[in-house]
Amino acid sequence: MSGLEFNARLRNIPVYPAAETYERSPDLVKLASNETPWGPPPKVIDAIQAQLETLNRYPDPDKSALRRAIADRSGLSPGRVTVGNGSCEILLAAGEALLEPGAELVYAWPSFSMYPHLAAQSGARAITVALDAHGRHDLEAMAREVTAATRLVLVCNPNNPTATALPVEAIDSFVAGLPRRVAVILDEAYVEFNTDQDPDESLDLLKAHPNLILLRTFSKVYGLCGARVGYGLGSEAFRLAVDRVRQPFSVNALAQAAAAEAIRHQDEVERRVELTVQERVHIEAELSERGLQTTESRANFAWVSLGDRDEGEVIAGLAKLGVIVRAGTALGQAGWMRVTFGTRSQNDRFLAALDTLL
Repeated sequence: MSGLEFNARLRNIPVYPAAETYERSPDLVKLASNETPWGPPPKVIDAIQAQLETLNRYPDPDKSALRRAIADRSGLSPGRVTVGNGSCEILLAAGEALLEPGAELVYAWPSFSMYPHLAAQSGARAITVALDAHGRHDLEAMAREVTAATRLVLVCNPNNPTATALPVEAIDSFVAGLPRRVAVILDEAYVEFNTDQDPDESLDLLKAHPNLILLRTFSKVYGLCGARVGYGLGSEAFRLAVDRVRQPFSVNALAQAAAAEAIRHQDEVERRVELTVQERVHIEAELSERGLQTTESRANFAWVSLGDRDEGEVIAGLAKLGVIVRAGTALGQAGWMRVTFGTRSQNDRFLAALDTLL
């Protein structure tokens, strides 16, 4: 046995529920990680290749070019743009900067699997609030849980894993009713897929709420999961605090170059969203015909109720047939599965495998 003495909080930190496999194989249909099925546009590849000969140099610790590109897109000053190694790094750094023993954070559950890490790593107390009967955030119930000890509230919109979304007006009213000393992170990793709102619509909330941070990512619609880049839009004070508690050079040079180029290709974003919505309609209709209930997805994945079927058997059975999806138990709700929308051929392979099982 090891004689090392670890931090007592370590035992409280959950293991992130990773997908069953990250193997790359043409025989596998991977619908477990909410990745886009399309690779980066050619100009993004070019931007990455242009950096290869300078990898003997450290990346820009201020992420200046990328922050300017994001600022230009969002209409904010670069000082209000926080960039991280995926949105997860910004979340964890926010927990480090805002939370401590005796403090509290509030979030809905089930929601993004990283949220439990914030309290576990900081020693703060997590207050979780159940989703409503439709798999949506119950904002009134969340507001009732805010106390003098609350430092941070997390709202995932659209929510992962339930795929549901609330209107911007509801978020606006919710934040307006909270004390301004409470930081609110609106996690919008899937906002581009939400056809009920323009992705720019929630940017207006930043004008009214100085305690609000919008959290977004290049991993989803931009197709840069492997590069690991996320960003936050909020106050300059939030950016400075987050930067202070994390390591320098956390976003590598290739990732910075890729993201700075990718954000300029909004025509490609729109194309991917259109294709994804077509597959969303297709999959939801096909699942309904098979008697399987889904929530009202506003993301690039479906949250599917398995009813009285054995969740483990369904997930394992699909895997044996070469289709990898995510088990609901690992994401906080037993008896469900999360299925990412792939290409039409991938989705039809999923449906065929499902028919074999059912």
